[in-house]
Amino acid sequence: MKLSDYKALTFDVYGTLIDWESGMVSGLKPLTDKVGRNLSRDEILEAHAYYESTTQRRTPAKKYSDLLGVVYRRLAEEWGAEVSWEECVAYGQSVRQWPAFEDSREALSYLKQHFKLIVLTNTDNVSFSGSNARLGVHFDGVYTAEDIGSYKPSDRNFDYMLETLERVGIAKHEILHTAESMFHDHAPANRHGLANCWIYRRHDKEGFGATMNPGEMPTYDFRFDSMAAFVDAHRQEVANR
Repeated sequence: MKLSDYKALTFDVYGTLIDWESGMVSGLKPLTDKVGRNLSRDEILEAHAYYESTTQRRTPAKKYSDLLGVVYRRLAEEWGAEVSWEECVAYGQSVRQWPAFEDSREALSYLKQHFKLIVLTNTDNVSFSGSNARLGVHFDGVYTAEDIGSYKPSDRNFDYMLETLERVGIAKHEILHTAESMFHDHAPANRHGLANCWIYRRHDKEGFGATMNPGEMPTYDFRFDSMAAFVDAHRQEVANR
């Protein structure tokens, strides 16, 4: 298959289009400044990944901004820092300020000319609205964890997406799921028989950062290290028709 064979791109947003790791590290700075030792960037991200994923699993209907408040408190407890609930809430509301990757806005503007663009995100609607403004594109579908009542990698999220897209005339074989996270996205994409594209933003880093280790690595149909590289490959296909 070629990129141009697909009708719709379904996107993970955070880690793929939004630089959530930088957003997390910045948003957690009031907490990490209170910790009595130096924490490496990956140490911060990996601890965050643990508490985020376990909280999502245990309270799947909790809104993402509220869930991040709990994560902030768990991190403070683990690192021996004292925080107020108001600080926890402030961190949960910081998602709207997390930066987009430099290539995301331009890439989406180009891809919008060739594909339906769909979002399948673990955030809530208010948080995503701030990120959407940074991405500067109108998505053809926005499916949040708040809408669905569960978090990826739950199969419920992918079932919801596939059923909703089928209703508007987009079949599973016409979809390319495009994401960074092996844990949240590519493992369930494999289970659902979805074609998938790995945007390997962490290609120059070790480990999995702000996502959990998926265990056995999922398979993927395409891999690019940036959205700009994805666009370049699509342009090359179009030029060679």
